[in-house]
Amino acid sequence: MKASADSFFARKLTTTGLVAYAATAVTAFHIAYSLPGTGVFMLVFLFCVAQLARAETPRRAFYPGLAIGVAAYGPQSAFFFNIFSFGACALWVVLAFWLGLFAALARLCLKRLGPLAAAIALPVLWTGVEYFRSEIYYLKFSWLGAGGAFSASPVLLTAVGMYGIGFLLMAVVGVLCVLPRKMALVTASVALAGLCFVSQLPPPTQEAAAQTPSLRVAGLQMEVPMESDLIVGLDKLIAQHPETDLVLLSEYSFQSPPPECILDWCRRNKKHLVAGGKDFVSEIAFFNTAFVVDPEGKIVFRQAKSVPIQFFKDGLPALDQKVWDSPWGNLGLCICYDLSYRRVIDRLVSLGAQGLLVPTMDELAWGCQEHVHHARVAPTRAAELGVPILRIGSCGIPQLVDAGGRVQATAFFPGEGAVTTGVMRLSPKGRLPFDHWAAPLSVAATLILCLGFCLWRPRKTEPADGSSGNGIQADPALQHHSIALS
Repeated sequence: MKASADSFFARKLTTTGLVAYAATAVTAFHIAYSLPGTGVFMLVFLFCVAQLARAETPRRAFYPGLAIGVAAYGPQSAFFFNIFSFGACALWVVLAFWLGLFAALARLCLKRLGPLAAAIALPVLWTGVEYFRSEIYYLKFSWLGAGGAFSASPVLLTAVGMYGIGFLLMAVVGVLCVLPRKMALVTASVALAGLCFVSQLPPPTQEAAAQTPSLRVAGLQMEVPMESDLIVGLDKLIAQHPETDLVLLSEYSFQSPPPECILDWCRRNKKHLVAGGKDFVSEIAFFNTAFVVDPEGKIVFRQAKSVPIQFFKDGLPALDQKVWDSPWGNLGLCICYDLSYRRVIDRLVSLGAQGLLVPTMDELAWGCQEHVHHARVAPTRAAELGVPILRIGSCGIPQLVDAGGRVQATAFFPGEGAVTTGVMRLSPKGRLPFDHWAAPLSVAATLILCLGFCLWRPRKTEPADGSSGNGIQADPALQHHSIALS
């Protein structure tokens, strides 16, 4: 396959075109993240961002990418201001930086390697940059990625994973960039139609659902409760749902391990209970921990938070991860935003987790927008990895999600005192999708490309074919005029 002389990557990006692409990108991003069932607009967003590779220099690609990132990510993460006040402005710029970096790297690829190689590199660069900013560096933040807009598209998530969706969409964009423009428009229409169809397909049913272990679960939402209030809430829950096998409370339900009154409640009611608390290792140092109390009132398992939230007093990172060998099967425990990180959840699935219990603390003061975005995570993880999830917050949007990514039970924000109940049917075995391997390899490939660009600085020479030397064809009229003058 050869890049067409009439392709998008063969033409210089004008100022008018830049403004149009930027406005379209921002609009498409907000549609994809604001309206249900509109994740397909992420393909439009990625196509417009990829056009920044046609800018005159990497710097002139970076700054528009940065501006698009601030305009796209800023309003969708306006809840940062509720949490960090004016410090949120710096975080919006940091988040947008990675979009600018992708644009600059794409420009370098087009200039140094040519249109076809740049088109091939686009999905690798996108996935490498997105995975690095989401999972690896210190200020990791996995929300608002390309695949995150497809939280209600279980078939795509099952097939390739959240980061894999970004890889797939950008691969389509790469093809569109090197086809003749008329053919690219037809191909884009077909791709959008196909994406719309696939994204609306329901998840496949579990063939052996009747044979898989199941347990009746219930979650109680209470923000910073008194122990006496918790006991009252738990008693009311069991009175209404006596068949419950396991009760899940939120993160930081206690400022210590579960107190004696909670242990006694488990003994009296013969129930398992999972709750968040602090596991102190010194007077000030602690692990943010999920504790499992059995029907005998004994703490039989505990799991610390793997990725404490930056800038918060959120404890020490977990020393290891294990799964709880429960009476029903292997259950993985992760705390709050740990569910947002695939590197954390993939390890639990690798260890044999057949379901996930997620105590969470989304504060009421953070606002509804934060809770809505957070509610995208559990269906995404369930569909990607094929395991059911029970996620209970201090307030907000609790969720019981089956292994196909379907939400079985929930409550609305703020939901103080809400009870979420249902049957959690464990999976025979979880799975690791395509992007479990593809995303880290993309990071490595992106780093190698960056190193190569730093070490390889080609001499500026005028190509004999009259092209500009950057993958963009020179104007034939100017070329003819130059020949005439000579």
